[in-house]
Formats: sequence, C-alpha cells, structure tokens
Amino acid sequence: MSILKLVIFDCDGVLFDSKEANRFYYNRILDHFGHPPMDDEELGYVHSHNVMDSVDFIFRRYSPEQITEAHDYRKAVDYAPYLEHMIMEPDLLEFLDFLKPDYHTAISTNRTTTMPTVLKIFGLEGKFEKVVTALDVQKPKPHPEALVNILNHFDLSVEESVFIGDSMVDKEHAAGIGMRLIAFKSPDLPADYHVSSFMEITELPIFKSN
Repeated sequence: MSILKLVIFDCDGVLFDSKEANRFYYNRILDHFGHPPMDDEELGYVHSHNVMDSVDFIFRRYSPEQITEAHDYRKAVDYAPYLEHMIMEPDLLEFLDFLKPDYHTAISTNRTTTMPTVLKIFGLEGKFEKVVTALDVQKPKPHPEALVNILNHFDLSVEESVFIGDSMVDKEHAAGIGMRLIAFKSPDLPADYHVSSFMEITELPIFKSN
C-alpha cells in the first residue's frame, strides 16, 4: 500500500461544529418569507449540502418564483454574524501541527462564498494548502470532482490520500473515487476508520505505518 501523503478535511461537522450557525442562517431566510423554521430533516440536509441545493430543499414546498427570491435574498445576507455560533474543534490546531511537514493538507467543502471568511476569522488562513468549495467545481459533493481536483493539484494518487468526513454525502464523496474515509464523530457512518477527536487519528494504522 502507498504511503499516506495527503489528508483532506470536510469543513462543517469536522473542522467545526456548525449546526447552530446553519440553523440560525437558514431560519433567517425562511423567516424573511414568513415560513416556519427548519425541521430536523432540513437541518440535517443543510448541514452537508451546498447553499444552492439547501435553499432549494428548504423551499421545496413553495413556488419556483419564491425559490428564486430566496436565492436573491440569501446572497444579500451577511454570514459573518453567524460565525459566533460556530465552534472549532479543540484539538484541530494540534493535529495540523502534527501533520506538518510530513503530510499535505486540503479542504473539500460544500461551503461557497463563506469559506474564506470562516478561515480568516478562526485564524486558519494558510493552514491548508488547497481549499476547494462548491464554487470551484461544476459538480459539488457528493460528486468526487473536488477530490480529483485536489489530487491533481498535488500530483498524488487516491492510495496516498485520506478524507475526513461526517456525513453520507462525505461517504459518497470519498467512495466515488475509492478514497479511504475517516468518520469524524459519526460512529454509525460506514467508513474505514472512526474517531471522536483529531488526535485519535494520529493513532490510526495509516499514520503508524508511515
């Protein structure tokens, strides 16, 4: 088996606990149009899908005209106030220090325009060598295009890489090109490995064998 050289992270649910931030953000859009807040199914959906698909989903019961209006409105909503509801994983920085300089690092996320702001606010600018958002690909997750993009950037193979995710979207994302998956705080998610913290990852066989 090839030596591990690249660690790719999902953002929401991995780098950050961001469900509450997403709850407040999408509920604001619904409230603007006089609709009730999201139910648990909708909250789960927006947690792992890009903003375009998420707005389509939470407005699926309403008219096409209102869906268009909702997209126009969400483009005008500043996401920055919702960052206070995001919680960075406590051992993320320690894990990133562990990875350097032996491993490359990247992010594959379904976030869009908010990603640069998130990285800046939490002091993570420059911590990842490659960041691919839903705006950088023609087909966002779960399609594996972003992972292919990242592998090509580093000129590495699937066997030299691993993806850290927390949802079925992430599982399908990695499975699309046969990449190994580390399930983060998701014990029921089918994956090659399961962890409840970043530093647990350092004890996995794929790191021990390097």
